[in-house]
Amino acid sequence: MWELPVGLSRGASEPLPAHIIPVMTDTCVIDEVSPTVADAFAVQVRDLRMSYGSTEVLCGVDFDVRYGEVFCLLGPNGAGKTTTLEILEGFRPPTGGTVRVLGLDPATQAARLRERTGMVLQECGFPRQARVAELIDTWRSYYANPRPLGELLDVVELAEVRGTQVRKLSGGQRRRLDFALALAGGPDLVFLDEPTTGFDPEARRRCWAAIENLRLLGTTILLTTHYLDEAERLADRIAILRAGRIELAGTTHEVAARAGLATRISFTTPSALRRGQVALPKGIDLAVRGPLSVCHTDNAALTLRGLLDWALENRLGDLAGLAVTAPSLEDTYLELTGTGPDLEIM
Repeated sequence: MWELPVGLSRGASEPLPAHIIPVMTDTCVIDEVSPTVADAFAVQVRDLRMSYGSTEVLCGVDFDVRYGEVFCLLGPNGAGKTTTLEILEGFRPPTGGTVRVLGLDPATQAARLRERTGMVLQECGFPRQARVAELIDTWRSYYANPRPLGELLDVVELAEVRGTQVRKLSGGQRRRLDFALALAGGPDLVFLDEPTTGFDPEARRRCWAAIENLRLLGTTILLTTHYLDEAERLADRIAILRAGRIELAGTTHEVAARAGLATRISFTTPSALRRGQVALPKGIDLAVRGPLSVCHTDNAALTLRGLLDWALENRLGDLAGLAVTAPSLEDTYLELTGTGPDLEIM
């Protein structure tokens, strides 16, 4: 049986390792009141401010995270994303503003908060000789009501390697082991800090599956990521943080609409239109680009009906190759920031 490494103890007053810092600081049982239906938000941030000397990093940040959702923070380098997370996790007191996480103040109630939260850091380390199930069981022993071992292994898809030593795991498997340890105590909220950075496509998809399994369990997730496609796939809502302020927040479609981006409708240009035998549809800014006709609209349903009516009236038949493309998260991000899609935040 693998033994606890130096510095790792089940005692109430002994220090725990810094691998997944927020999962537990002691074994003292706190009688917390569970969230009620009236508690709409797991995280509430109001006018959050943070300064380092004369440099203001956060300039009045406001956002909410609902219970049970996956919420993603995006932003360019230096936007203040990591500083925001450190404040929410209770590792850094803010200069000003109000923060509540699971109804608690992270600055003054950090120990109580960490009994109800888990964290996956950007980089984590394990005892290399430990076996997967043994390590998870060790983390489970720190909690009064841990999540069952079998359930944890299933959620992160590690049941087949439960007896494997950590040193023999792939990078993706180690990352999913991070998830299992963060979930050991059955947390109400999990922080995932750039969970798939540097992974190959297959490893990313496996981690995405693990995150989607967490969603099915009803776990609230606050996610940061380098990858726009990752945020677009996983997040229920996003917030774009820029220069210490939230530029926009909402679903991908809501953010695109608020950024003023239009939906693209395209189809194969009918031969009659190319020969000039058919007039362009009225009220629609349709551009004929050789074999392809394209328009952009703020009301896709109304424009689509207009195009189909126009095609019917002019006996054009079905509009071949008809495609409706909503603005992507990348489109929105580039419109707002004017930068490339590298979202690594200092």
